[in-house]
Amino acid sequence: MKSIGFPRMKKEPGEKRVFLPEFIQFLANHGVNIVLEDGYGSRSGFTFDDYQQGNPRIRRASREETFAQEMVIVLRSPTLEEFQLLKPGAILFSMLHYPTRPLRVQALRELGIRAISMDSVVDDNNIRLIENMKAVAWNGLEAAYDVLEKRWPGLIRPDGQPIRALILGVGMVGKHGVEAATKLGNIERNNDHIRAGGPGVIAQVVGRNVTCQAHLMQSLFQISDILVDATQRWDTSKPVVPNQWIAWLPDHAVIADLAVDPYTMNVTPPVVRGIEGIPMGNLDQYIFHPDDPNWTKTIPEGIPTTHRRTTVTCYSWPGIHPEACMRHYAQQIQPLMEVLLEKGYENLSLKGSYFERALYRATLHGWLAMKGE
Repeated sequence: MKSIGFPRMKKEPGEKRVFLPEFIQFLANHGVNIVLEDGYGSRSGFTFDDYQQGNPRIRRASREETFAQEMVIVLRSPTLEEFQLLKPGAILFSMLHYPTRPLRVQALRELGIRAISMDSVVDDNNIRLIENMKAVAWNGLEAAYDVLEKRWPGLIRPDGQPIRALILGVGMVGKHGVEAATKLGNIERNNDHIRAGGPGVIAQVVGRNVTCQAHLMQSLFQISDILVDATQRWDTSKPVVPNQWIAWLPDHAVIADLAVDPYTMNVTPPVVRGIEGIPMGNLDQYIFHPDDPNWTKTIPEGIPTTHRRTTVTCYSWPGIHPEACMRHYAQQIQPLMEVLLEKGYENLSLKGSYFERALYRATLHGWLAMKGE
C-alpha cells in the first residue's frame, strides 16, 4: 500500500473530529504517503504544518484527489454519493455499521470497494477492538443529567428521594451506563452532589427477559426519572419500547438514547429505532424537548410520535469531546494498521495473528461469509 487519503468529514458543523497529527506521523513513518484534504483539522485548530512537520510523505490535496488514493480512512462513513469518488478496488476504513445499513453494504459491493468497518473489528470473543463505549455512555448521561439539573437544581428531587435511572441493555454501553448513571454523568458533579449531602441515584438495569414484558416495564417506567436505551437488538425491525409505552414515564423524565440505531424504511425488513418515535440527534443538536419543531425531521412518516419526553440523542456521542475521542481511537487503530500495512487487504486471514483475524472479520467479504452470504 503506497498511499492513504484522509478526507474531511462533511457532516454537521459540530462534528470536529479528525485524526490527530501524531497518528498521521505514525503512518508516514511506516513508509506510506499521506494525502490530507486541504483544510483537514482546521475546525479543531490544526494547521497543515501541524500535520506535516516537515515530513515529505505528507501533502495536501483536493477532496477528489484525497478520495482517489489506494486507501481512504475517515471515521464516519462517506455518503453513498461520495462512494463514487473512490476507485474500484480501493480500501475504505470507516465506521460502516454493516448490520443496520443494508443500502450501504449493497453500494460497497456494487462499486467493488474493499471495505473494512471499524465497528466490526472484533477479537476471537466478539469484543470490539475499535470502540469508545465509555464515552457513549458518559457523554449521553452527562447530557441527560444536564437537562434534569435545570429542572431540579443540585439534582434534588422535590420529594428529596434519590433519582431513579432505568437502563435497558447490559452490553458494553449498558455496563458503562450503570456507572455513568450512578455518578450523575460527570465525576465533578457527582463529587459536588456528595459534598452537598444529595440523595444520589438508584440505577436499575434490565435485559431482554424483562423488556419483552409490558406489565413489568410499565411498573419500572412509572418510577423512572431517566430512561436509558443501551440495547443491542437481535431484530432491528421491532422497537424495544413502542411509542405508547413512553406515556408511562413521568412528565419530567428524560430519555437518554445511547443505541442511536437509524430509521431505514426502504429495505426489507425495515430498520427502526429502539425507542419508537424519538428523533435522531447529532453534534449540532442532541437535546429535544417534546415541543421541539425539529422533533419529526428525522422520523419517517407512519412512525408514531404521539407520546414524547425530553430526549437526548446523538449519532456520535464520543464526538462531544473530539480530541480525547480521536486520541482514544488512534491508540486502538495503530496496531491494526501495522498488520494491514504488512499483510495487505487480500492476504488477511482467520488463520493469521490476533489483529489479522480481527481485521479479516471486519472486511465486507469476511462479514458476509460469517453471515453465510
